[in-house]
Amino acid sequence: MRSYTENDSKVGFLAGVKVADKSLEQGVDSIEEIQSSPCSNDLSSFDSAKKPTFESFSIYLALTKPGILTGNAITMTAGFGLASREVFDFPLFGATLLGLLLIMGASCVFNNCIDREADSKMKRTQNRPLAKGEIGLHKALLFGSFLALLGGSILFYGTQALTTAIAFLGAVIYVCLYSFLKYYSRHGILVGSLAGAVPPVVGFTAVTGEVTGGAALLFGMMALWQMPHSYAIAIFRQNDYAAANIPVFPLAKGMEETKRQMFFYTAGFLVVSTLFFPLGYRGYGYLALALALGSFWLFLAWQGLRTQDDLGWARKMFRFSLLVVMILSCALFW
Repeated sequence: MRSYTENDSKVGFLAGVKVADKSLEQGVDSIEEIQSSPCSNDLSSFDSAKKPTFESFSIYLALTKPGILTGNAITMTAGFGLASREVFDFPLFGATLLGLLLIMGASCVFNNCIDREADSKMKRTQNRPLAKGEIGLHKALLFGSFLALLGGSILFYGTQALTTAIAFLGAVIYVCLYSFLKYYSRHGILVGSLAGAVPPVVGFTAVTGEVTGGAALLFGMMALWQMPHSYAIAIFRQNDYAAANIPVFPLAKGMEETKRQMFFYTAGFLVVSTLFFPLGYRGYGYLALALALGSFWLFLAWQGLRTQDDLGWARKMFRFSLLVVMILSCALFW
């Protein structure tokens, strides 16, 4: 029998390398065939189905616009607290908050469905799930419908029909009017402000079961607050809106007219926000706070009439508007 020499080992090794190399080439060819075959989409779907559950949850959560929902929760809580003169009903508060957030979340989902093409053209919104194609339109619509049905049920059985109807009225204004009108009219923000003023009324009527002067004041104050707040966004995001062909007020009527409008809306907000005192809803402490915040916001609006730095000024107006609504909401709640 011949002995196994070092030379034989080298020959065997080289032969093995050739066989392995050939196998790898065949493997690569096979992978390319699989990737180019009609079944490749099925394989990619299988891979996406294996992604962590948290990623899917984050996509669905993003569709509801958590930032908007946070604002809705704050103003709804203010309305609920204002109406709760003596006893705070925690189960009622929980049902009202959850039901409203689900309905408003559904509205935001439907708004995302309508805005998906425009969102893909705007830097601020191009990473939204529908704009990026991270979720299909039919899935988003089903998700929104589920949220609306669940939220409506919770509000109806947890509060009463009036509160449920008001919440859905706000949703209809936001989805069916604002979401479409903003592409054709400079008054889209004005219509959207009506929807944004609904949450505190929902909180108020959940307690009272009726629409009274307090609910009207809350609605008027929040509708007026929305205008300079939203116009400020439209100013420092005007390039985005121009790219998506959305005729927001600064693009349609110019910067000077927009700033004048913001001044008048801010003045109106100052007046309405103080009326909770003479009508007996809040005391001297609230009045002093409302006057201080409203007056300074009006001073900022007046500065805008003279400034040349429109973008910087608009960002100041926007930031202070958030401070105003949060502080006054807390004051109304307590």
